[in-house]
Amino acid sequence: MKLCFNLFDLYTRQGAQMGINMKRKFFLISLNMRRRLFALSVVITMALSACVPVNSNSVKDNDSDRNALTWITWSGCDKFLNLLKETHPDIEMELISYTGSNRTGYSWAQMQADDISDIFTTSQILDEDLAKERLVDLSGYSFINELPTSILDQVSIDGGVYLLPVNYVMYGIFYNKTLMEEKGWEVPTSFDELEILCGKIEEEGMIPGVIGTQLTGNTFSAVFNLAKTDWLTTPDGVNWKQDFLSGNATAEGIWENTMDYVQRYMDIGMFYTDPEDRNNPNVFLDYLGNRKAVFCTMVLDINITKLPETGDELGLMPYISQDGSKNIYMYNPSCYFGISKRLTEPGNERKLEDAIRFLSLLYSPEGQATFISEETPCVMSILNHMEVPEESLIFDARKALQEGRVFEMTYAGWEGVLSDMGQVFKEWIRGENGTDGTDCIARMDELQRSYLNRADDLYFCESTANFSLEETAKLLGKVLGISADVDAVLVPIGGVHEGGVELKAGVTGKLYEGKINVDMANTICPAPDGSYAVMTMTGAQVKDLAQKGFDAFGDGDPFPYLLVTRGDMELKEDTSYHVAFFGQGYTEETAQVYSAQVYEGSLKKFLYEYLEKQRKVSPDGNRWE
Repeated sequence: MKLCFNLFDLYTRQGAQMGINMKRKFFLISLNMRRRLFALSVVITMALSACVPVNSNSVKDNDSDRNALTWITWSGCDKFLNLLKETHPDIEMELISYTGSNRTGYSWAQMQADDISDIFTTSQILDEDLAKERLVDLSGYSFINELPTSILDQVSIDGGVYLLPVNYVMYGIFYNKTLMEEKGWEVPTSFDELEILCGKIEEEGMIPGVIGTQLTGNTFSAVFNLAKTDWLTTPDGVNWKQDFLSGNATAEGIWENTMDYVQRYMDIGMFYTDPEDRNNPNVFLDYLGNRKAVFCTMVLDINITKLPETGDELGLMPYISQDGSKNIYMYNPSCYFGISKRLTEPGNERKLEDAIRFLSLLYSPEGQATFISEETPCVMSILNHMEVPEESLIFDARKALQEGRVFEMTYAGWEGVLSDMGQVFKEWIRGENGTDGTDCIARMDELQRSYLNRADDLYFCESTANFSLEETAKLLGKVLGISADVDAVLVPIGGVHEGGVELKAGVTGKLYEGKINVDMANTICPAPDGSYAVMTMTGAQVKDLAQKGFDAFGDGDPFPYLLVTRGDMELKEDTSYHVAFFGQGYTEETAQVYSAQVYEGSLKKFLYEYLEKQRKVSPDGNRWE
């Protein structure tokens, strides 16, 4: 099972996707550990047989069918596309594959290059001005009336609406509901009530609350969410955030009360940390599942409502404010949808009409229902009239949304410092290195100043022009060829095949003109990373394999290989050559026939080193000598 994108895929340093499943007794949690803006890599499984493969990944210049809407595949939308096919069979879709390592970064790189698909999808609104320039203002269309004013206000850009969330994943503090009911304990509504309850829990020999600390996004969110129960969500707080991120304000003199409140949570036992600092799934199941703790503070996207070992029911409560007047939940949109402004140009009237019908279905009760099931207990429809059952995990969160006590997770603008700030908060909460709240405030200021001062240093190369997909694949072939010291590389190129089949190991992202940092470099790398293979074969065998392509799924529908050679040499038929392949970029049969030697090595790291050495890259330059 797969779920839509979770914000905290972006929050931490190492890639991971784990899950909770009642039947299998494990978690389904989207928490990729990245330092800056690394969007998740997610494979989408779609069952829309009418989709036309678009292997070129060009969204502007493909003339195969001018009436077909282009759309880059996105996880969790397969049921919706089936509904679209059933209800609007006349709407033609061309699905474009992207299975790279930085989905969000790639969507905005495309936006910057004016190369977005007709239906635009992203996980974050990273550039409001660019969205306004490239997307259609949706505020005049009738389907928008199905959304609450509070949501429209949150996404409004200068009075217009250009990107709409498809639904919300809700976050709060998990608790063992069954245990609470057995003990006769009520869910607290103020800090005084929480403090009294924590005392009772400790008298029973249990830990009041546990917090996940292995992922620094958890500690960052815990501190910031408590700030949102007070001042951070006020007009003054919003202004401070803007000034701080631009270098015109400090945390010192502002954050002291919040840090005192975090300390109070720690003092009453709400932020107990696992001594082994295990990952969130293990901590969650061990402490809540084994009744070691009553509460759990961590960012989880779960698909169970009962704990597997005991059958105890879960509950979700808000972050408690000091006086109980602003007990809040957090949310994150699974993704946002918009329409390319290109569709408003003469000649695109039919496509614009179809795009509006697409979104009208998406924001209908039937469309929203395709994203919500028993396995998505924390996902909430954003429509006005969608009801949440009283026994639902997010019933109270729905009420809070109507009352204006639900706020978006902090991310946009904090990408460069979020992980490091979370690390400082982690040291404080875990009692390491003598760190306290005052130290955290000082480090917040220091980290932000350092980030602003070295912003230009984060870019280590520049692309002088837009690359096509094949030119990008050739670039990556050169990178692997040089690093592996081989004669040739066979690079698989991804795409969407019949039935929505996509290739994780293929190149699906294009490199665009502009400065390149780690995030941008990751947009063009396939998601599988960490190894590559070298095989020995004759020139004739290499050419034959290149012509046949990569039958990744053994279905007789191969993905194309691009042959890249050292110095662009022509391979001789009877001469033997060392040929490199991406990790997972070859079949088992090929590996056996040509005695594949598998080596550890990150294509991403190879790419960083190559780009830093080149300083500038262009589609027709940077020869592999």
